[in-house]
Amino acid sequence: MQPLCVNEQRVVPFLSRPTLPALLLPTGLHLFSSNAICRSPALLQALYMAVLQGKGSEVSTVLQGPLKFLDQSLSKGGMPYLTGVQYPHVQQFYLSVFSCYIYLPQEGKRNILVTSALPYVNNVPHLGNIIGCVLSADVFSRYGRLRGWNLLFVCGTDEYGTATENKAREEGLTPQLICDKYHAVHSSIYKWFQIDFDFFGRTTTEKQTEIAQDIFWRLHKNGFLVEDTVEQLRCEQCQRFLADRFVEGICPHCKYPEARGDQCDKCGRLINAVELREPQCKVCRQTPVIRSSKHLFLDLPKLETQLEQWLEKSTSTGDWTTNAKQITRSWLRDGLKPRCITRDLLWGTPVPHPDFKEKVFYVWFDAPIGYLSITANYTDEWEKWWKNPHQVELYNFMAKDNVPFHSVVFPCSLLGAQDNYTLVSHLVATEYLNYEDTKFSKSRGVGVFGDMAKDTGIPADVWRFYLLYVRPEGQDSAFSWADMALKNNSELLNNLGNFINRAGMFVTKFFEGCVPVMELQQEDKKLLALVGWELQQYIQLMDKVKIRDALKHILNISRHGNQYIQVNEPWKNIKGGDTERQRAGTVTGVSVNIACLLSVMLMPYMPEVSQTIRNQLNAPQSCVSTMLQGNGTFVCSLCAGHRIGTVSPLFQKLEADQIEALKKRFGGQQVFDTPQSAASTQPAAVPAPAAAVEVVTVNGVDPEKAKQLTQAVAEQGDKVRALKAQNAEKAVITAEVAKLLDLKKQLALAEGKSPEPAPQKGKKKK
Repeated sequence: MQPLCVNEQRVVPFLSRPTLPALLLPTGLHLFSSNAICRSPALLQALYMAVLQGKGSEVSTVLQGPLKFLDQSLSKGGMPYLTGVQYPHVQQFYLSVFSCYIYLPQEGKRNILVTSALPYVNNVPHLGNIIGCVLSADVFSRYGRLRGWNLLFVCGTDEYGTATENKAREEGLTPQLICDKYHAVHSSIYKWFQIDFDFFGRTTTEKQTEIAQDIFWRLHKNGFLVEDTVEQLRCEQCQRFLADRFVEGICPHCKYPEARGDQCDKCGRLINAVELREPQCKVCRQTPVIRSSKHLFLDLPKLETQLEQWLEKSTSTGDWTTNAKQITRSWLRDGLKPRCITRDLLWGTPVPHPDFKEKVFYVWFDAPIGYLSITANYTDEWEKWWKNPHQVELYNFMAKDNVPFHSVVFPCSLLGAQDNYTLVSHLVATEYLNYEDTKFSKSRGVGVFGDMAKDTGIPADVWRFYLLYVRPEGQDSAFSWADMALKNNSELLNNLGNFINRAGMFVTKFFEGCVPVMELQQEDKKLLALVGWELQQYIQLMDKVKIRDALKHILNISRHGNQYIQVNEPWKNIKGGDTERQRAGTVTGVSVNIACLLSVMLMPYMPEVSQTIRNQLNAPQSCVSTMLQGNGTFVCSLCAGHRIGTVSPLFQKLEADQIEALKKRFGGQQVFDTPQSAASTQPAAVPAPAAAVEVVTVNGVDPEKAKQLTQAVAEQGDKVRALKAQNAEKAVITAEVAKLLDLKKQLALAEGKSPEPAPQKGKKKK
């Protein structure tokens, strides 16, 4: 195993960040590190000796195995692929060897801490989840590194709570096994999408318990926790208090028979579970009893003044999206209320107070603390990031439904802890991405989910490009197969790819693979000025996290380049005299340098395509580190005489039949309209005995359709509850409730029931 010359300019296409090889392994593979360890010959030698002396025997074993650990894990970003249950021993060795290259805040640098909302572990993320959180954060993080910022990007799976218990029960596994299973699913999906975390962790760790309990005790000591007794439903059969998702019964307002423990999906009224008539435990179907349970609440009213003072400063100096500001203001408008932070569950971070030892923390108190604990699992010096508000800028990326927990609840927890915590400086929230003209639904087979994208045959970079092109920055947007094909074929293939390919081919075909001498004329200088302006606009927008808008300036540059080539016709001038040939050389040289600039600007968006372009142009590493500095500097990276590599097309056309097949494949069974037939006739309701609801059956039972609609109703109900939790506009909630009621009617018909609850006997109209 021999160290390579550290000055050797070699890179590989699959690296997320261009890096020199560090070690040549006996197998012929190279050791790469995202931490640029190749710049430290002393550290290289230490690693080399450590491996030779057997101190890393477990690492050596993995090296020889089919996992090819160093090539497939270290080379693609290092830390992210060492997390979880698969490589804990390898991770420990890696951290011990590379501890001096862990990213920490530095004096005199812009220190950026980026978090992406923690995805809930038992949900496979769909395209909307991916663009709303991890992909947007990844693009900004990659851009920040190009700008020379000292940046750390962390994320992980949120693993505690009711939903995990539900999923474990459904699959016959323990909650821990469910978390292990789906953590691996998430990791695999994000790896395929080339999400370049510095660390991807999870919340079921000792660090999570340690930090969450410390914040709890500080809040308790400072007087920001209050006790209150809450009446809850308890199932004696299951020997547990029932969370809202575990109970349903008759609505006390409209008599709807399947109201949940927090709201009625028919009339839209918020209810308390103990108000339900004839409640049932959804697990065993037994009737629960009312019992009192003591809980702890975060005293938000007591923290409201501190919160408002901090918000005034953060929202005025930071880059908060408009929706983040609006949602936060809506929560403050009517005054804050104490918020319960404990739950009667088994799966969660235990409450350390002796009076509440059988309870766990409520997920929305506990989950955001995961950012801290995940960082603590990355480095023991995590407090340099999270207790350093004067030196660190914190960017939170999320979808809009997560805003209040990041702008109100979590900041109040940290303010109340009074421990100099770093609070969010820039809160970046997207709107929702829909699928075609409906919503994503795994159960109904509607929409593309993360584990399906790679099976479409469409490269990850194309997925990234289109999701970023339609990123819902100011309003909801929709994924469309037809539009994806259009953008791929017009913007990528005919615009961007066409320009870069033509520029490279002219060098190969007309100048034997070497960049020709350039003698700039006024027309060339105008183009360079225009390209420079587009670059500056790109930087200004990216600095403000306007990711979708910045992408348009990349495409503008390639459009300018295509027009420049068309007007100057180098393929004709090359056949003329010396003056014409010189003109062809200048146009070719300018074009290929613009292509090099585009490769750098594309790095945050399409990292693999970016690397491929630079490989084809044989571009020096210096182009990456200079182009995006300051306000943007378009430099000549490919000077006269520079020899480029082999040029080939970057993109492929998406054919109409291919797109139609994919649209059909991911369209699911979406036809839920009530059929106009005898089966849809609604007979008169039959009176039922008092205190009971009689099921009125009709013809046309469709078990498969009922199964799909049951899931659709559950998903729509979750959406309605989320909107109510964030105090959304009444009109928005009303519209979503109407959709929910329509789905409920369709479900009733599919089950052979009347779409309306049977009337109660003995009740008189007033």
